[in-house]
Amino acid sequence: MTSEADALPVLRVRVLQLAYDDDETVAERVRRVADLVARQRDADLIVLPELWAPGYFTFPRWAERAETLDGPTVTAMAEAARSANAVVHLGSILERADAGAAATGAAVPAGGRGLWNTSVVLGADGSRIAAYRKIHPFGFGEGEPTLIDAGTDLVAVAVDRAEASAVVGLATCYDLRFPELFRQLTAVGATVFTVPAAWPAARREHWQVLGRARAIENQAFVVQCNTGGTHGGVTLDGHSQIISPQGVVLAQAGAGEQVLAVDLDLHGLDEYRRAFPVLADRRL
Repeated sequence: MTSEADALPVLRVRVLQLAYDDDETVAERVRRVADLVARQRDADLIVLPELWAPGYFTFPRWAERAETLDGPTVTAMAEAARSANAVVHLGSILERADAGAAATGAAVPAGGRGLWNTSVVLGADGSRIAAYRKIHPFGFGEGEPTLIDAGTDLVAVAVDRAEASAVVGLATCYDLRFPELFRQLTAVGATVFTVPAAWPAARREHWQVLGRARAIENQAFVVQCNTGGTHGGVTLDGHSQIISPQGVVLAQAGAGEQVLAVDLDLHGLDEYRRAFPVLADRRL
């Protein structure tokens, strides 16, 4: 662990916006992405999109593409994290309940399906340091809510690197529409939010505006990593973005595959919170 006195106040973040179509197999995509992650050797934190390996809009194939927390996607990303010597937020996988679910303290709820949309964070040594099951499945009674169980646990993880130390709050895609989740993450010390997503092009403006809102209201960095391409007949929008605590867009991608590189000034965040102490005035 790095002491606060030794840590420099910059977190080097790399957002890997992936684009793919239904012609690329899951195994091919995992190999390709693992190689891309391994090449990010100048990063502290690498962030990937939601369900990039199985594909979000492939609902009929979710059951067969689900895996455990020690399955092939996590295993490949663990090796890539070691190669890059970086913390890797691998976006999310379709987690199937078994010993892996028990290892992270989750039980299948009564009447549950034993399947989750689960974000996994890996340390630079490849070890699993956090797992977050998406609390808000999207679909209004169709799609995701009919196939998976909703998560129940708030998850924030310390990313403690030689050059930075930050608390990262985990959220996934549709979670972005629920400000109370981000407020609770702020209350437990989060200064950076990660939001992997499979956000359609039809709602791009919401993606952009809600990311800025979550940053401004919580005085925190927001790292949004979306998917590009067309899969399952749905066009994904890309436009991943990194937002400052003041709501400034520090970097934004286009629609295709792209890597965003931003160094987050954590010292500047602390100074901003002290100079404009909005959070101290909370009453509810």
